[in-house]
Amino acid sequence: MNVLHIAAREFRSTFGNPVGWLVLCGFLMLTGVFWYAQLDFYVTESANLVFNPYGAPTMTLAGYLLGPFFGNTLVVVLMVMPAVTMRLFAEEIRGRTLELLLTSPVSTLEIVLGKFLGALAFVTLMLAATAYAPLSLLVWTDTLDWGVVGGGYLALFLVSCALLSLGMFASSITNSQMVALVLAFSGSLALYVLSWLGDGPDAWQTQLSVGAHVEDLLRGALRLSDLTYYAAFVGFFLFATHQRLESFRWR
Repeated sequence: MNVLHIAAREFRSTFGNPVGWLVLCGFLMLTGVFWYAQLDFYVTESANLVFNPYGAPTMTLAGYLLGPFFGNTLVVVLMVMPAVTMRLFAEEIRGRTLELLLTSPVSTLEIVLGKFLGALAFVTLMLAATAYAPLSLLVWTDTLDWGVVGGGYLALFLVSCALLSLGMFASSITNSQMVALVLAFSGSLALYVLSWLGDGPDAWQTQLSVGAHVEDLLRGALRLSDLTYYAAFVGFFLFATHQRLESFRWR
């Protein structure tokens, strides 16, 4: 119950902070712009195919609209996630309220999980708010590829979990929200583009990259290795955050 109480408190405090509303509005604005641009591109290319019917079989909603939309949204998630996590612990450390929290009858694990779940609830709400995009296609077609839609949202959710855990750890090692934001963004960006340095899918850079493990999901394919990667990633940084908070108890 302590975990849920902390999660609910964190969720409410996000909406009580102007940054939370700015992140939500900025996220929806950027994803909306990307959706409109991709939809306009799809409509234009579809019209061009009237004069080139042989290209019609390759013009699919999944390949030309849904896939790019989820890929673009993934980039937006990477951009805004540090703003979600920067205050999780840095604000508590700066205001010296973390000491009070650690001396309360709540375990460190409950604090970490509660903070994580509270932030995750906010991010899940953000992602759910973009559902209008794929669902709006039902007005024109009844053959929507639900595998791609489900895979796309699962990819966004898993990447969000990973970046949340990374950002939460960054927030636990500083009392400055801006430093936490820079650390989280730098780490997220480095892990996202790491696969670009790899020589093939079996390279260690590719295996460690956050971005490389969503490629199959964005195509609607689910692999156990990808799920294992994200579970291990989240577990590692939650453990690192737990150990960091434990160090405050030892002082």
